[in-house]
Amino acid sequence: MKLLLCKTIDKLGIVGDVVNVAAGYGRNYLVPYGLATTPTEGNMRRLAEARRVAEIERSKARAELEALAARMTDVEVTIRAKANEDGVLYGSVSARDIADALAEDQLFLKTEQILLDHPIRHLDNVMVDVRLAQDLRTQVKVWVVRDKVDEEGAEGEEGEEKSAEEVEAGTEASGDGDSTDA
Repeated sequence: MKLLLCKTIDKLGIVGDVVNVAAGYGRNYLVPYGLATTPTEGNMRRLAEARRVAEIERSKARAELEALAARMTDVEVTIRAKANEDGVLYGSVSARDIADALAEDQLFLKTEQILLDHPIRHLDNVMVDVRLAQDLRTQVKVWVVRDKVDEEGAEGEEGEEKSAEEVEAGTEASGDGDSTDA
């Protein structure tokens, strides 16, 4: 089924494109929601200005993505994670974790743009592919390192136990003092 797009639809086309789609997709989704119409001369003329604007916006977006790709060359991010002695993470590092680490460097990406076959589960350095557009890709080096809080956390727990004992001792002393005041 051939339809004329009234709005830009990702992975299908921009305003004014004549696309060939499955009959059910066009009849049940695109036409009822006003996303497409029949490709007549009048409809094409009516959408010509919207197509020109969409092409300008598309070229601006492409220029921004190319600038982002240039900024991302040789980018390395470090993600701290808790791991055992063998270097196996207690959790895993996902595309969301990588996107958050890149955001700290003012590189804002969607998690869908980070192509990770499977979550990272070991302390390691990994080259991760990033797809900014269908034909524009780059790579980011991700360092997964041991979180130093693991070692300090064990010491902190001992300190907490001592403070709890001190608190108990303090309540006993205050309990004695309260009974004499009353």
